[in-house]
Amino acid sequence: MRIHILGSAAGGGFPQWNCGCPNCAGLRKGTIAATARKHTSLALTDSEGTCFLIHATPEIGAQLAGFPPLHPRAVRDSPLAGIVLTNADLDQCLGLLSLRESQPVHVYATESVRHAVTTENRFYRALNRIPGQVTWHELKLHASQALLRPDGRPSQLVVTAIPVPGKVPLYLEEQMASQIDDNIALLVREISGGPCLGYAPCVGAGNSDVERIVAMADCLMFDGTFWAEDELVALGIGRKRAQDMAHWPLAGPNGSLSVLAKSCSRRILIHINNTNPILRDDSPERRQLREAGVEVAYDGMEVVI
Repeated sequence: MRIHILGSAAGGGFPQWNCGCPNCAGLRKGTIAATARKHTSLALTDSEGTCFLIHATPEIGAQLAGFPPLHPRAVRDSPLAGIVLTNADLDQCLGLLSLRESQPVHVYATESVRHAVTTENRFYRALNRIPGQVTWHELKLHASQALLRPDGRPSQLVVTAIPVPGKVPLYLEEQMASQIDDNIALLVREISGGPCLGYAPCVGAGNSDVERIVAMADCLMFDGTFWAEDELVALGIGRKRAQDMAHWPLAGPNGSLSVLAKSCSRRILIHINNTNPILRDDSPERRQLREAGVEVAYDGMEVVI
């Protein structure tokens, strides 16, 4: 399995368009050692060359354009076999609306995520203009299922959806009660076995399911959104703390880094907020990660397992 990181930032990207925090301002001015990042998305390619995306971000057009294996092979064509969503946050699903040119699209999501994206959403009509334009495949919790090729045959990739602590998207907080399948992580491996990818970009806290993912993954891509619980508050950006936004901060005795540091897998932080000091190559926080053997994802990074 080949993993190509199309984007590694949290919602808003890095730099965020309306943010003048030290990270964003420093990147624009060229005064910090950091690299711009698009919204988090992965391209997964199996051993037979079939490719899937995890997330359809607002920058999906640029991300596809920058990844030649997903360029059209004919006048109207896409090698993309399907898209997997782990929740219904806009930075994960808004890009679906950019795929409206009558190209068949296969989307894998839990029932709660499908409902959030499609129900009472007038914009979704852009993806429902012709029969079969979008085919939804339900991800059942704790069940292993093959991702399908466009012709309906199983690909080499098998995914298992694991519920992890999270919440409903911000735009639905006053309309829908939280469900167990609102936010999932993925275990992905080839059907023949071999190494396992654990993908958990949004994790609100630790629990037994999170421990299972950390233990089972040979390569773990984990929520690196915030370094500190009060990161936004300390910068004067907002009143919400990390866990109010369903993200488990890295730092502190009860932070996720204390758990990740004990894992024997390859550990890579992804979905990194623009305020997080680990975005700076020379920050003390980045040095602390290096000492713990934890990597920071970057756009264009490739991993083969």
